[in-house]
Amino acid sequence: MSSNPTTSRGASILWAQVCGLALVQGAIALTWVIYNLYLVQLLESFGFPKALATGLLIIENLLAMVMEPLMGSFSDRLQHQVGTRFPLISLGMVLSAGCFLAIPMVLLGGQATLFRWVLPLMLVAWALAMTVFRSPAMSLLGRYAFRTQLPLAAGILTLVGGLAGAMGPLASQFILGLGPMAAFGIGSGVLIIAALTLTVIGPNRDVAGSSPATGGILALPWGRLLWVFGTGVGVTLGFRLIMGTFPMVLKGQVPNSNPATVMGTIFVTLALTAIPSGALAVRLGNRRAMMIGLGGMALVCAAVIAIHSTAMGMVLAALFGASFSLVSNGTIPFALSMVPTEKAGLGTGIYFSGGALASSLFGALFGGSLALTPALGAGLGSGAFLLAALCVGLSTGRSR
Repeated sequence: MSSNPTTSRGASILWAQVCGLALVQGAIALTWVIYNLYLVQLLESFGFPKALATGLLIIENLLAMVMEPLMGSFSDRLQHQVGTRFPLISLGMVLSAGCFLAIPMVLLGGQATLFRWVLPLMLVAWALAMTVFRSPAMSLLGRYAFRTQLPLAAGILTLVGGLAGAMGPLASQFILGLGPMAAFGIGSGVLIIAALTLTVIGPNRDVAGSSPATGGILALPWGRLLWVFGTGVGVTLGFRLIMGTFPMVLKGQVPNSNPATVMGTIFVTLALTAIPSGALAVRLGNRRAMMIGLGGMALVCAAVIAIHSTAMGMVLAALFGASFSLVSNGTIPFALSMVPTEKAGLGTGIYFSGGALASSLFGALFGGSLALTPALGAGLGSGAFLLAALCVGLSTGRSR
């Protein structure tokens, strides 16, 4: 069964739908910011060792590596059979909101053994619930813009996600000052608001010509999916490495610097340059723009170890954020370009799966006994970004 959406023949981008999807992206980013800020505190309040946080994140990312493409593929089947993937999206967002709110409520049970072990189970349950809707939701971007306009539309998602991400380094003390019940309650509420907004604006609409009807499910381009997966690994691993290396260099080489402010500059610049970068990608072509952005990120990553002043750190942070906007705008359009329209959920899920594997590798390698040094972080980070650029450059797919 094919969908019967309301089309908008006079528009190349359905801005209302894109903004609704951006709110979902912002909710995802905000809840992860809150989760990461409180994770160790919550575990230690129940007597768990700090190292358990790293173990849980590794487990969650390994599960996400499987769940992201699985849920994306399931949503593709729903789209084909009933004409919409939104029931899965709404179910996942409601489950995520409920699990997120339930996390701090475990504290009300006191230190009893039963409640003590409910906490890590609830943390993993929330992370799993998030994987139910992320790939299906982000795949909707392909419905809301012409293929050539997708990077510009994705710029709205990058803008909102960047602003939400900036709250980690710039507003961490404020968020922690709220206390877990208020902070997790706000995150849960934002998830519900995002789900309601997407419902009201009509998630099944599409730009005329963005979702051509076909007679059935097409064969999977497995070779192309490997490039998508590799890009996800490279981008995420490089990002995790530079986010770990940057503050380390600042603390060691610029003692009077404020690492939080410098790191916040990355996200603020990412948000500010999102729309111009999207317009540039439309002009240059998405793959070319991504490769330029990945090259810029690799250069900044290599230059981080030479920071000798706060001003230099701010400049490099701004350059990294601007380069990252070219990449962030392009990842979902790139994944969508590598699969048939009927496999949009799987394509986005494969990209997120690669990112989840990278996060697990980072946690396993540098969350334990192996220390991340500035030289190692800069070298591996640059290599990861170049790997992602290689995957994008060698890929072939439909032109987007």
